Amino acid sequence: MYDYVWLIPFFPAASAIICGVWGGRLKTWTGWISIASLLATLVLTGCAALPFLLDPGRDAYRKTLFEWIHVGSFNVKFSLFVDSLTVVMLVIVSVVGTLVFIYSTGYMKGDAGYARFFSFMSLFAAAMYLLVMADSFLVLFIGWEGVGLCSYLLIGHYMEQDWCAAAGKKAFIFNRIGDVGFALGIAMLFQYCGSVNFEDVFTQAPRIFPYGGSTITVITILLFVGAVGKSAQIPLFVWLPDAMAGPTPVSALIHAATMVTAGVYMVARCNVLYALAPLSMGVVAVIGAATAFVAASIGLTQRDIKRVLAYSTISQLGYMFLALGMGAFTAGIFHLYTHAFFKGALFLCAGSVIHALSREQDMFKMGSLRKAMPVTWATYLVATLAIAGCPLTAGFFSKDEILWRVASTTSLLGKMLWVVGMVTALMTVIYMFRSLFLTFHGESRVSPGVVEHLHESPPNMTIPLIALAAGSIAAGWIGLPDWMAGSRFERFLEPVVRHGREVMAQHAPELARHSLGFELGITGISVGVFVIGWLVARSHFLIGFPARAQRAAHHLGVLYQISLHRWWWDDLYNTVIVGGFNTLTQVVGWFDWHIVDGLINGIGRGVSLIGEHLRRHQNGRVQHYGLWMLIGVNVICFVLLCGELAKLLATVLREVSIPFP
Repeated sequence: MYDYVWLIPFFPAASAIICGVWGGRLKTWTGWISIASLLATLVLTGCAALPFLLDPGRDAYRKTLFEWIHVGSFNVKFSLFVDSLTVVMLVIVSVVGTLVFIYSTGYMKGDAGYARFFSFMSLFAAAMYLLVMADSFLVLFIGWEGVGLCSYLLIGHYMEQDWCAAAGKKAFIFNRIGDVGFALGIAMLFQYCGSVNFEDVFTQAPRIFPYGGSTITVITILLFVGAVGKSAQIPLFVWLPDAMAGPTPVSALIHAATMVTAGVYMVARCNVLYALAPLSMGVVAVIGAATAFVAASIGLTQRDIKRVLAYSTISQLGYMFLALGMGAFTAGIFHLYTHAFFKGALFLCAGSVIHALSREQDMFKMGSLRKAMPVTWATYLVATLAIAGCPLTAGFFSKDEILWRVASTTSLLGKMLWVVGMVTALMTVIYMFRSLFLTFHGESRVSPGVVEHLHESPPNMTIPLIALAAGSIAAGWIGLPDWMAGSRFERFLEPVVRHGREVMAQHAPELARHSLGFELGITGISVGVFVIGWLVARSHFLIGFPARAQRAAHHLGVLYQISLHRWWWDDLYNTVIVGGFNTLTQVVGWFDWHIVDGLINGIGRGVSLIGEHLRRHQNGRVQHYGLWMLIGVNVICFVLLCGELAKLLATVLREVSIPFP
């Protein structure tokens, strides 16, 4: 069975080549070819997952395809790797990816770049499969760079529009900044461990690196820099909202199944390394909590429905890193798993709305779409309940797991981060129900010319919505909390995180306490936060809209402006970094033009002037040349004569002593 796991990345890679080379001839068939490749990977994923579902403690499987690099002691095999964490990621990519591909056949119908779109989407899936199945940091890095390249190509799909092309470049540049740190971290691991293979590094790390040592701290922070860029965390998160320039299915694939999940996966995979570096784990937790809070606060005031969902993704990713930083590795991956379903549903629902409104994305120009688009409304409602943490939905179980784990720590930092997480959860409920009410409820603000053409999306778009909405409920039931039935998801991932937990238990056994009453109390607070957030959103954006929303904005004053202007992060980058580089280039340009070029051009002009002057004496007259030759001979003779006279005078002075008074 496992001899065929290499076909998982192969099928979408082959689809990318077929659609890219012969897309002009195949036309609409490119979409179905891409779907077929994802369906094949879905079947193979099921075959790979079944043994781990039956026996979660079974050994991981490795498939070496070929010897890749063998230079001295540096030996890297191109191998694929399957364990329980890999299975989770394969399920996310294959299930959500297949539904997004089916949806795309309706959304992208008639697009001039239809074949190119599916070629890049297939390549995107292949790169993500390679990333999560890699058996070494170097093979993972290929997939890591592959998803970065594909995001650039897909975000800039509408390349004829300057702002779309600029958004693609912005995503590419910010990811390259993070990748510098990631590459340096891999290089340091090889320097100290002598290998980049996961098994070698994770086995040797506890023996090589002392707990809390500076070396392992630097390595893990450098690796986390890569995750910050890829998973859009502070300070490299500003590229993700602009990534909404791409087609909506691209946004769904990036946010739910690929790209931004890579950083979370990488940190969870390296749980042994981070367990050895408590300072790095603190950095991960603080950055995650700060990102979750800042992104949620921005989502409260945005008008573009896709931007609201983009900041929602950034915030939810912050939750995941908060969990990883506090040592709750399975909780972070569990939220990643549930998030894939409800975030995929939200983006595809947003795409359905945008498709019906002739590309309109401003929620203030929507409203009362529930009757015209009942399936889209129902699925958006279910996904909103899930991300807001409504009891018994997938998001409730996964988010509550994170908040309970954070609150269970005995440290002051853990308590503070729990408060931040709860405030963020409240803001999440408010801005998500705000988007629901503004889009589907209240009075219609749709322009008259568009209202006449309002309709529900076709079945190839609504069926994926229904499937993802069902996952937004069902996906959480495999991770029931301890006070219910205990988490099967946690037991499933136990072999992956066991060594990291052992390191943490050995060096910091007092990190967490477990109490049934305490867990129920945290759950009760979470439910209360959900109810309060729903009431606030209903009051301001359904019953009293727009008067109450305007009064609230006025009373909040500077806080509202901070949220509306996205904490001025883009302005900061444009002023300090972009403006600073522009000033630097102007200075360098002036120096190059006036000093470097001036010196070179000055020498050239000097030689030219000398040549121009000497050219006047080249008149072709023999007697003129003879005169100059005679003058030259006389000058030479005069110089030689003066030299001889000087020698004679010096000899005389040496031989004749002249007395001085």
